[in-house]
Amino acid sequence: MENLSRRKALSLGVALGLVGLANPARAWASTDSVTGAAAGTGPEWIWDDAADPLMVSMLENGHVPTINTAWASWVNNDDPLPSGLPAEFAAYLGQVNQLPSWADPAKLARAADFNRRRDTYLFMLYGLGSGIMSTVIPREAKSVYWSAGGADMQDRAAKTFTFGYDLSQLGAFEPTGQFVVTANKTRVVHAAVRHLLPQSPHWRAVADETVPISAADILVTFHSLGTYVYRKLLDWKIPFPAADQEAFLHSWQVAIHLLGVPYEHIPKTWAAAEKQSAQVLTPILTPSTEGIALAEELLGLTAQIDLGVTRGFLNEFVRYVLSDEVGDWLGLERDYASAALVRTAWPAFILFREGLSPIMPTAFYMFDQFVRALAMLFLNKGSSGTTTPITIPTGNRAA
Repeated sequence: MENLSRRKALSLGVALGLVGLANPARAWASTDSVTGAAAGTGPEWIWDDAADPLMVSMLENGHVPTINTAWASWVNNDDPLPSGLPAEFAAYLGQVNQLPSWADPAKLARAADFNRRRDTYLFMLYGLGSGIMSTVIPREAKSVYWSAGGADMQDRAAKTFTFGYDLSQLGAFEPTGQFVVTANKTRVVHAAVRHLLPQSPHWRAVADETVPISAADILVTFHSLGTYVYRKLLDWKIPFPAADQEAFLHSWQVAIHLLGVPYEHIPKTWAAAEKQSAQVLTPILTPSTEGIALAEELLGLTAQIDLGVTRGFLNEFVRYVLSDEVGDWLGLERDYASAALVRTAWPAFILFREGLSPIMPTAFYMFDQFVRALAMLFLNKGSSGTTTPITIPTGNRAA
């Protein structure tokens, strides 16, 4: 474990042991960001000046249970702030619970429509692609595993899934949508975890950072979600007009901002996002003890669906969307019959759904039903199709 003074002298890339990057800090250059403003401190050293001190106060003064009770009914973007909140906390929410001035309502509306039209692919890519990729992002896997959420992965997966689900809904950013509230709740949870996780001896023993969930970490997560899905949709040759691409990116730009990432560090084009992803996500993917355990838990949860879909099918779909290398890292057993099914039937499924082939693949019904079941599994443990309660933790995983 590197000492603190040495760690402070390192960029994110060097601290993670990257090779081949002469100057990893350039990955965070802001010339291709939303505002195009000059970069200040790199996002690897930016956390959340607004939410972090607030949550230290809320946790240390025992206000979190009151907040969790009070905001349970605060769901839609136009819901009034709940009564019963500590005054300081309510004042904070009153300031942040709004869209940035640069948000484009037309683009956000188009993104919502795009998400509706492509929900089948998005559910599969977010659930079995990005979800499992998160287990080979070392910082994310270790932070998730040793936080309170790591002890109940179905609940943790539901909360993570609802972020993407709310983002994908029609009207997500409109008054009757839910995403602005979901994002603000998630931002507060991040701030709580930043205070709590460094108190865990288990996390400190494996972490290469002293405070988790920096702006850089959030951007890495964005690339494992938005940038990854963008590239997969193109690779699968799914019709993806330029206007849809721009709108999809804009929805993620607003989402990242609502989580507290400074404007100047948010990529403004997909080209910039893919370039950044290649520098800060791809080289750091690697297995960890925590990540392997999380992947097994997540795939075990998904196997509960039981629509004739075997664990071998799940393993092979993960290998298909992420790579055999990732599958080997996670110890996913091979099922060559399922591999052949996935690699032949899934492309045929896409062609039929897009009206590019008149032939319905024999596995069409299985894929279609599996996607829907996957979505419901992670929405409040399958008991709700509308929302998943988000609560602020007060501790860490015990062991």
